[in-house]
Formats: sequence, structure tokens, C-alpha cells
Amino acid sequence: MSNRLPKVNELIKRELSGILLKESEFSKDVLVTITRVETSANLQQTKVYISVMPEEKIKEVLQVLNRNIYDFQQKLNKRLSMRPVPKIQFIEEKETKTVGRIEQLLEKIKRSV
Repeated sequence: MSNRLPKVNELIKRELSGILLKESEFSKDVLVTITRVETSANLQQTKVYISVMPEEKIKEVLQVLNRNIYDFQQKLNKRLSMRPVPKIQFIEEKETKTVGRIEQLLEKIKRSV
């Protein structure tokens, strides 16, 4: 089994994180994190899952990311020496919310015991 896809995912995650950190237009009170990247086997598409703190800002952040997706794609194309460079799609990370909620509930149970 090839480990190319996990390497591609990690590379895209690292490069896009750098681009977001240096060149995004988010206010200082918003923290955007790329939690994971899933690239299709044919390397045509990649889903970039993001987490936002505070959570209320997720829709606003996704709008900004999607409005500037062409710029992000161009910067990624320049940074990566691979062909094809997958087309990126930003998606809200919901698994971390679920995990966070489970941890809150477990903590509540632990305190009540």
C-alpha cells in the first residue's frame, strides 16, 4: 500500500497553514486551524477541514476563505512541486466539536460523582 496520499495530505496541510498564517485577512480575535486534509486518490480534489475559535465566527471565516479560494489555490500551486495540484475545498470541522462536547460531558459526570 502506498503512503503517497498521507504525505500529500500533510504537505498540503503544512503549506496552506503557512499561507493562512501569513496572508489571511482575519481579525486578531479569530483563530483558524486546519485540522485535517483529505485528498482524493486521483489527486484532483482535496478537502481542507478547518476549526475556528470562537465557533460563532465559522460562517464568516468560511465566506472569506471561499471568496479568496482562487488566491489560495494559486499560492499553493506555486509552493508545491507536484502535478496536478488538487483543487481545494474548505469545510467546517465537525468532529472536533463532537469530541469537545463529549469531553465536556465526561468532565461534568466526573465532577458530579
